[in-house]
Amino acid sequence: MHHKSLSELSLSLHNGEFSSVELTQHYLDRIKTYNGKLNAYITVSEDSALAQAQAADLQLQKNTAGKLTGIPLAHKDIFCTQGILTSCGSKMLDNFISPYNATVVEKINAAGMVTLGKTNMDEFAMGSSNETSFYGAVKNPWDNNRVPGGSSGGSAATIAARLAPIATGTDTGGSIRQPASLCNLTGLKPTYGRISRYGMIAFASSLDQAGPIANSAEDAALLLNEMAGFDERDSTSVDRDVPDYTATLNDSLAGLKIGLPTEFFDEGLDPNIAATIETAIKAYESLGATIKEITLPNTGLAVPTYYVVAPAECSSNLSRMDGVRFGHRCDDPKDLLDLYQRSRGEGFGEEVKRRIMIGTYALSAGYYDAYYLKAQQCRRLISDDFQQAFKDIDVIMGPTAPTTAFKLGDKTDDPVAMYLADIYTISTNLAGLPGMSIPAGFVDGLPVGLQLIGNYFDEAKLLNIAHRYQQMTDWHQQMPAAYK
Repeated sequence: MHHKSLSELSLSLHNGEFSSVELTQHYLDRIKTYNGKLNAYITVSEDSALAQAQAADLQLQKNTAGKLTGIPLAHKDIFCTQGILTSCGSKMLDNFISPYNATVVEKINAAGMVTLGKTNMDEFAMGSSNETSFYGAVKNPWDNNRVPGGSSGGSAATIAARLAPIATGTDTGGSIRQPASLCNLTGLKPTYGRISRYGMIAFASSLDQAGPIANSAEDAALLLNEMAGFDERDSTSVDRDVPDYTATLNDSLAGLKIGLPTEFFDEGLDPNIAATIETAIKAYESLGATIKEITLPNTGLAVPTYYVVAPAECSSNLSRMDGVRFGHRCDDPKDLLDLYQRSRGEGFGEEVKRRIMIGTYALSAGYYDAYYLKAQQCRRLISDDFQQAFKDIDVIMGPTAPTTAFKLGDKTDDPVAMYLADIYTISTNLAGLPGMSIPAGFVDGLPVGLQLIGNYFDEAKLLNIAHRYQQMTDWHQQMPAAYK
């Protein structure tokens, strides 16, 4: 069962080859077998999953089921799920049982899908390796001594090991695309505002965006159909019709104009990854695409800009975590100040504290203009670079990450080196553009991701471009030998 695509699972369920309960139990059994090795799930909601599966089977029997009814999935533990622990990978929320569902969860429940559980993640989505989680590091299924990427590393490891057929993730600076690259998956970060952020615990509000992590572009398109749409409860949600993302998957790529940014192929890129990406680009040429070298001159500003904007916003968003209304509270506080200080000091991990301090400093009265305001100006320049490029091309391509998956612990003592793991993905978030990573090959047995960047609301085009490549290659069908 776990080798089937979403379309194949849907067909099997509708034809009665197996029930949703049987399918759900199959994945629950795989989780019991393999999760101890990977640490990919924080919470497995077995009872509620089987109840959802029974309800889905009734719909299937009555012929009232939708395309994804009865298919299991996993949610990144950043989405509020009613009655289930929603921890954000932090001790601060280790006791938080959400009283409501995020819009994404609501929509997926309405589609009849089955929630297997909540996946591990970097604490409050702050990290590029899934090593900052309060619940411990997640292991990469391709090599258990290496990281799966972050912050959606738990979701990525879950799909790579086939502990769920598909999962949700969030991307603030590359946190869907970079884990997808490191785990041989298809990961899509939609245009900012395409998917509601209501009920998605905020890290950096102007950057965060939810999206699917899947084995293929077709699977990602199917889930995006359910996730996308306007939500009046989210002030940043865009009121725009949602197309059927599967309708144009097979469109021809003849005449497609691909831009290759020189800044994405500099000395920081592993030469073997560069060669792998160049091979993938040649495949697109055989499909009728033309290649043009472009420049995004302000790309070098992306990392410093991001690490002012994101910490500034996180310092504001996490101020609500104070030990008063919900979350971790210290024992026997002497007074209100002691309650605040010890609750936050005990509840937050080192990386979260680091970013809160950086953000608070950047927003302080004496430094706001010098840092935060300047970063927002740089952000505009980065966005303008993309708009200039899209006047002549349809899509931008390049590597998703500068290296393959690095070893656990390699960068934990060097935050700057860790931050540079997202060097090719961050600018997309700063500009609010859609981005995608798809499997493009292997270097020394480790996956390499090809990144696609489109103009605003070009998700359907990106999925089409990815799907046509996946029709002529089988990289996306490869899975780690230990989990077959």
